[in-house]
Amino acid sequence: MNSAVVLALLTGYILGSIPFGLLLTRLGGKGDIREIGSGNIGATNVLRTGSKGLAAATLLLDAAKGAATVLVAQKLWPDYAYVAGAGAMIGHLYPVWLRFKGGKGVATFLGVLIPLMPVAAAIYAVVWVGLLVILRISSVAGMAAAVSAPVTAATIGEQALFPMLLGLAVLVLWKHRQNIHRLAKGEEPRLGSLKR
Repeated sequence: MNSAVVLALLTGYILGSIPFGLLLTRLGGKGDIREIGSGNIGATNVLRTGSKGLAAATLLLDAAKGAATVLVAQKLWPDYAYVAGAGAMIGHLYPVWLRFKGGKGVATFLGVLIPLMPVAAAIYAVVWVGLLVILRISSVAGMAAAVSAPVTAATIGEQALFPMLLGLAVLVLWKHRQNIHRLAKGEEPRLGSLKR
């Protein structure tokens, strides 16, 4: 395997695996986020601590690490920036430091898209925020946004990025499998609930 590919992937994984939700809640005196609500380290679960500020910071930092990874890779390994982006997503979803139990990747996916494919990032953000406002069900908004990325790539002719984006969207859906099960049973909570 090309050494640049390996370096891009490892750099992405390391940056992506920084668990901002866990770090911020501990620094903010909220305890271990993994023992609250769904146990997830993402912004939606951080919101369940009652701190909108920490939740917003988690969302922004999770997105920022995805964007930063791609930007760094565009400078160092321009042909493999997408590999670094995939690495960041995998790192966030399966961080070695947390025994491979990470977040669900919605904010990090957006961050990866911003420098990699701005049009897809804009559509992703509109779908995510729009559905959050309309439905107030975080999982539905996040999954729909994730699916929009490969759809946009296919629609605007970014065929080279389509396989990776499709794979990342599938991973996001997989991480939401319990949410899908609850949605099917009509038990998925709306945003602001203290439930899972």
